[in-house]
Amino acid sequence: MSITIAQLLGVYKQAQISYASTVATLSDKSQFPSFLRTVPSDDLQSLGIARLINFFGWTWVGILVENNDYGLIGSQMLKEELVKAGVCVAFYEIIPLFYSQEKMQRIVEVVKKMTARVIVVFSTAENLYLMMLAIAKSDISGKVWIASDGWGPFPLFNEKDFFKILKGTIGITVPTGNIPMFKEYLYNLHPLRATEDIFVGQFWEEAFGCRWADPNMDQATLQELSRERKLCTGKEDLRTIDNYFFDMTNLRSTYNNYNAVYIVARALHAMYTCEPGKGPFFNGTCGDIKHFEPWQLLHYVWKVRFQNTMGREIFFDQKGNPPAAYDILNWYLTSSGSFSNVKIGHYDSGAARGRDIIINTSAITWSEDYAQPHLAFLLPADATECMKCPDDQWPTKRQDGCQKKSIEFLSYQEPLGMVLAVTSVLGALMPSAILVVFIQNRHTPVVKANNRELSYLLLLALILSFGCSLVFIGHPTTLTCMVQHMTFGIVFAICISCLLAKTIMVVIAFKATKPTSNLKLLVGPRLPNVLVLACSLVQVLICVSWQVVAPPFYHMSMKSQMGKIVLECNEGSLVAFCLMLGYMGVLSTISFIVAFLARKLPDSFNEAKFITFSMLIFIAVWLSFIPAYLSTTGKYTVAVEIFAILSSSAGLLGCIFFPKCYIILIRPDMNTKEFLMGKATGSLKKTK
Repeated sequence: MSITIAQLLGVYKQAQISYASTVATLSDKSQFPSFLRTVPSDDLQSLGIARLINFFGWTWVGILVENNDYGLIGSQMLKEELVKAGVCVAFYEIIPLFYSQEKMQRIVEVVKKMTARVIVVFSTAENLYLMMLAIAKSDISGKVWIASDGWGPFPLFNEKDFFKILKGTIGITVPTGNIPMFKEYLYNLHPLRATEDIFVGQFWEEAFGCRWADPNMDQATLQELSRERKLCTGKEDLRTIDNYFFDMTNLRSTYNNYNAVYIVARALHAMYTCEPGKGPFFNGTCGDIKHFEPWQLLHYVWKVRFQNTMGREIFFDQKGNPPAAYDILNWYLTSSGSFSNVKIGHYDSGAARGRDIIINTSAITWSEDYAQPHLAFLLPADATECMKCPDDQWPTKRQDGCQKKSIEFLSYQEPLGMVLAVTSVLGALMPSAILVVFIQNRHTPVVKANNRELSYLLLLALILSFGCSLVFIGHPTTLTCMVQHMTFGIVFAICISCLLAKTIMVVIAFKATKPTSNLKLLVGPRLPNVLVLACSLVQVLICVSWQVVAPPFYHMSMKSQMGKIVLECNEGSLVAFCLMLGYMGVLSTISFIVAFLARKLPDSFNEAKFITFSMLIFIAVWLSFIPAYLSTTGKYTVAVEIFAILSSSAGLLGCIFFPKCYIILIRPDMNTKEFLMGKATGSLKKTK
């Protein structure tokens, strides 16, 4: 709720001071510029819990968290701090926000089977209740529960069902505070004096077990309540009842609220007493106390600094957070058969290491089936330190040993690799067959009209582009990693260079038909050959430089996926990889632009329309490839790259050569000089 409101109020720089919202995300002032709070952020609470665990020497703990920002973000920071401290996390389970018998039973089984005897719970009381009730009914004992401030100080678990499992719980919570005259204020609350507050009347009925007379109440009910002395008279005295509501020793969230109000009051006072000419705003101006802007009050709120009634200094750091201090509580059962807690220590994030946490261990009450620890709780039982598995191994399910990680790469034996390999082979056969058709029909007008030497080279390049996909499949080696990227980079550069040369030659051939044109000298095989050679040579130089400076290499990724060793090719130089793709992008963009501009030239010489479509497909495929490549891991990254190669190759093949094959094989009547020249003449007339 605070995040939603903070996003709205931040637009108008309206100060928002929270007394209970602890999620660390709200410390980001770029998102929440006007959010401040009088309760410490969860990142400091996580650090405090980690220090608490470290204080007792526990190195084998479980973690339960609720499925929201408070639980997930807070616990993530806790895990990081525990790892830094050398603590092993036996399990990490997420408590569902909506009741799920299946999920809760699974969590109960995990808690029961795992030998970790210390369990940290990062949750609010309301979301934890049903989960803890399921654990209590499963007769799970011998655990020490570490409570976050979301449920540690709350009386919701003060029920018989929880006495056995939660006795000895250690909680971390914000410090209590003293609000002068607050108890007297509460004792003086009276429904007849606070008629505008409907809740006072309801509280009175709850506190004294009576009901106020209602004008709409029938006479019989009124007489019965009066006879049973269940009518509220207003003469009842709040001082005569024993209710935790009047316990002033446990003012935590209330005290933070009290501090928040005083911060606003002091900010308003600072604005009110501001002297014109000495103010903090433009030319020394002050905010008008009766008509101030929200950002003006926010300025004064940021500057507030004072000592509260407990002698603590209240101010905001650059993230809008107050100084962080926590009380450490221990739950125990009273003689009256209810839970109470006692302060056993405190944590101060601002104190020096070693003095930041102080705990009186003799004041702790542990559960009956739990002995005060002197060694860490680990597996095996006689272990004295937590052992970390080697990078190539993974903890067993019971976390009592290590096992080999499974090895993952895109192999020919698995369905995905098999499908891609078959597709590559079939894809390579298609341009091979078309090449044979073109050679057999090399003297026909369709083949001759569109520069058959470039067509042959383009088909050879497409055969290689389909075939190079096979290098990506199988167990990678340093050699295959080097060949993979260099091959497909150079092959595609040749393909696009051929198309660019074809398009330019179409333009030159059309322009050269004019009697005064000097472009006749450029008509012939020399220019396209030079263009293809020059454009391809640039890519060759990029790839060779890449191989010399920082070549791709075979890499075993131990940590990219949990429980797996991913065999993959590292690009070596990401800059060179991007440069190679970028050059392909530049070539294809130029080819697309030239083809698009030349698309309306006479049909007999013109492949520009088909080249335009092929470049559109090519560019779309590789633009889609970049985010897909960056967002996948392991063998699926390789599969995405192969798919991009096959798709773009198929696009080029289909757009450029299928229409020609249609004429050669199915419509030979169109494969004549007369037909093409007639078509060209018609198109030329339309163009004119």
